[in-house]
Amino acid sequence: MKEKLKIDIVSDVVCPWCTIGYKRLEKAITDLGLQDRVEIEWQPFELNPNMPDEGQLLQEHITEKYGSTVEQQKESQSNMAEAGAELGFTFDYFDTMRIVNTFEAHVLLEYAKAFGKQTELKMQLTKAFFSERKDVSKRNVLKQVLLDVGLNAEDALAKLDDDNARAEIKEKESYWQNRGVSSVPTIVFNKESAVTGAQPVDVFKQVLNELIEAS
Repeated sequence: MKEKLKIDIVSDVVCPWCTIGYKRLEKAITDLGLQDRVEIEWQPFELNPNMPDEGQLLQEHITEKYGSTVEQQKESQSNMAEAGAELGFTFDYFDTMRIVNTFEAHVLLEYAKAFGKQTELKMQLTKAFFSERKDVSKRNVLKQVLLDVGLNAEDALAKLDDDNARAEIKEKESYWQNRGVSSVPTIVFNKESAVTGAQPVDVFKQVLNELIEAS
């Protein structure tokens, strides 16, 4: 039995490049036939930990945080939509789109791990936000997403009011920040080496090949 390559993906649910990065990594894994040789675990990172319950208009938020003009944002969104389409993912940006708080989504992703449904839930959450115009900070939306991936919604949602479950996410966020993760996606291989950003498929293939050979 060959030892599996452990891949930790530090990311946020509302981070477009995290989705593109994962989809490229997934393609590299599939192309190399390594599906049975890797184990992926999603790690929490909040791009906007202080985002209020009502969220904020995305345009306004990006301008405040990065100083981008509306024209620059439109160009960036067009590039992301193109990159997503190549990978079979739809980014549906619209003028009144709001950025939202993702803390509770991260609590649910931790819950899903025990059932082997973490990646499925992650993709369903990101699809709900980017493709279906849904607010993934709302519990009714979270409930539907849990049901969509076949998890016990009642059991999972109870974790959102569990102080220990919430504290665990805070601890994990701190752990990765203390290890130097300041931007996402950060993809960590065997807790030893890391790649940041949505790298091209070929870059992921090269990294995977080197790690598999070394093992």
